[in-house]
Amino acid sequence: MHNTGKILILLGLIAVIAGIVVYFWGDKFSWLGHLPGDICIEKENFRFYFPITTMIIVSVVLSIIIRIIQKLF
Repeated sequence: MHNTGKILILLGLIAVIAGIVVYFWGDKFSWLGHLPGDICIEKENFRFYFPITTMIIVSVVLSIIIRIIQKLF
């Protein structure tokens, strides 16, 4: 249980930092979600948006961050 508490605290700190970044610098990341390769289909009464390129980039970045954290601990 002791390790679970540490993990929850770490996740909370990451969420707070992410919230601060989005609050203060959210307009700097407006390109995220509008990358080449993101699928967007718009018709009269229908809109479909699937940000596949954005999801791949976020996945790679998160994987790198998690591996760095694992190496440190």
